[in-house]
Amino acid sequence: MTGTAREILESARAELAPAEKDNRLVPLIASGAAPRSVFATIAAEESRIVRSDWRSFLTIAARCTEQNSRELFAGLASGEGMALAKLDALVAATGLDDAALARYQPMAGCQAYPAYMAWLALLGEPADVVVALIANFAAWGGYCATIATAMREQYGFDDEACGFFDFFATPVPEVEEQAVAALQAGIDAGRHSAEAYTYGRLFQSYELMFWNTIADTAEDDRKA
Repeated sequence: MTGTAREILESARAELAPAEKDNRLVPLIASGAAPRSVFATIAAEESRIVRSDWRSFLTIAARCTEQNSRELFAGLASGEGMALAKLDALVAATGLDDAALARYQPMAGCQAYPAYMAWLALLGEPADVVVALIANFAAWGGYCATIATAMREQYGFDDEACGFFDFFATPVPEVEEQAVAALQAGIDAGRHSAEAYTYGRLFQSYELMFWNTIADTAEDDRKA
């Protein structure tokens, strides 16, 4: 795995990108075939995931000895804080309240991703985590863009309710440039390895596990 930081990030995005058929839920949402209840499930699961990732990004930022990596992860933590505020509108639009969220039992398949992110925050080499995250963000952002469009066109949600997905669907060039700088610093310091692709492969697997776990519940709802 050689090349400049930008070349490595581009290669990781291409090589680790999931196939379209791998995600069983997003196409159902895009076509309007998924039950409306999936949005409540997503909101409830994300209420835990965002809080967990927020802390994980702060944790890895604190571990970073290199400035670009530290600023990247601190910025990602700030983004999770903004996303959490936007999630409130989705929670409300799906009919959930604080009591319902407190009663909700999270699913292991949905929480595997943040659990792995927490593991990486403690043990992962920051330069390698950068590669894995940037590769995963490409898939996540695309899913969010598709869902935001479908929520409006297929399910009649307003802009405020779609704000959480709009937020993650919007490219942030500054993050890309910070990631390039952080990775290049890691390469120059000899702190980048093939583990980055292992991290990225697992991230993409846990990402798909999130969506497909909810797809299974949607299928159960249709059969009930």
